[in-house]
Amino acid sequence: MTALGSVQGSPHTRLLGVGSYRPSRIVPNSEVIEAIDSSDEWIQQRSGIKQRRWATDEETVEMMSIEASRGAIEEAGIQPEQIDAVVVATVTHLLQTPALAPMLAHKLGTQRAAAFDISAACAGFCHGIALGSDMVRAGSARHVLAIGVERLSDITNPLDRGTAFIFADGAGAAVIGPSDEPGIGPVVWGSDGEQYDLITQTEDWRYAIQCASPHMPTLAMQGNQVFRWAAFEMAKIAQQALDRAGVSVDDLDVFVPHQANMRITDAMARAMKLPDHVKIARDIAEQGNTSAASIPLALDRMREDGEAKSGDIALFIAFGAGLAYAAQVVVVP
Repeated sequence: MTALGSVQGSPHTRLLGVGSYRPSRIVPNSEVIEAIDSSDEWIQQRSGIKQRRWATDEETVEMMSIEASRGAIEEAGIQPEQIDAVVVATVTHLLQTPALAPMLAHKLGTQRAAAFDISAACAGFCHGIALGSDMVRAGSARHVLAIGVERLSDITNPLDRGTAFIFADGAGAAVIGPSDEPGIGPVVWGSDGEQYDLITQTEDWRYAIQCASPHMPTLAMQGNQVFRWAAFEMAKIAQQALDRAGVSVDDLDVFVPHQANMRITDAMARAMKLPDHVKIARDIAEQGNTSAASIPLALDRMREDGEAKSGDIALFIAFGAGLAYAAQVVVVP
């Protein structure tokens, strides 16, 4: 039997750089309350959101991804042609095919990098980090660009009282590369398909076309059930990620959960018994819920505000439609 060749990757990986892009349009609660017969107080009590960012016509998923990626590549100190793979997490690239990633790989100037999209909803960025880290360690890539990007305003029903005030737009990106020391912990990921219908699209594209619907399918969510599931199940996943990384909550400097709902974040922090010194991302108040983009956006804001510093130990955790989830401990670049 002929022996097959193999490649050797890096023993460890880390985040080399992070970048983000926030749309220019700021939408306060006052702009959404009338259509859903609500109030600013009700929205803030329910979600913690004061305002959100919605993209203009020019701020496409492509444009936002490129801007965020350029920031991550620059911080990583590499050239675009050194990127071997591009992984894009999104549910709002509204072409079934081709994927968004190959276009971005070309426009960013990579040398025909492997490029593909993944659909893990709000957990997508954590999935992208895990895939990128595994590729670098396995030797199939040396540098991987992971992107989370969404234009959720495109698929949000402005009349839906349960979702109209939640979702927003934006992009974040990270470059994953080799490291002499561990910089990205083992991922804990999975799905709870029994809860598949808690966050869904209202109808599939085929049905909308057959019915000649004047409206695009939009997001629907059973908010109370999602809250109960996430607030308690995600604390267990967070502990598993800490255990696999060999750290405790006392070792953490930063907690960066998916920016789904401020009350969910608070419930997770209580269940995990996070020490007072751990800084908690609360980007949702000003940005809204950007699904796959929320973790890199939140981390970048914490770095800008001085709440997260290079070398800090951070816990990422996210959950979304499916219900898909993922968590890992990382060293902040």
